[in-house]
Amino acid sequence: MINITIPTPDITITKQVNPELSHIYGFTDFHLIPRDKAGIFMFYNAQEELLFVGKARKLRQRIKKHFEDTVSPMKAYRNEVALIEVCIVEDAVEREIYETYIINSQKAKYNVEKVFFK
Repeated sequence: MINITIPTPDITITKQVNPELSHIYGFTDFHLIPRDKAGIFMFYNAQEELLFVGKARKLRQRIKKHFEDTVSPMKAYRNEVALIEVCIVEDAVEREIYETYIINSQKAKYNVEKVFFK
């Protein structure tokens, strides 16, 4: 049996209730996410239920696309996201393994690909 330990998040950003600064769906701290780093990200709702897991070679750009893009699998659920956790993982194989493992072990609500638990 393979034992996988989910990495501890390097960055956590929380939705602001009434943000004074420019924001995207209540999130003002995208600047905390590195532009040039790769990794995995997890979207949670206010009840800390895992909504979606993804991976990216350029984290900030990919996460922001989920809130701006018209084809994102999250487009109908963007208002539900209350917390974003980001783990820096540079190795592409490790990102793939972590993403698939987290989707299935934590039963991410809105992931449709790589799902084995349904």
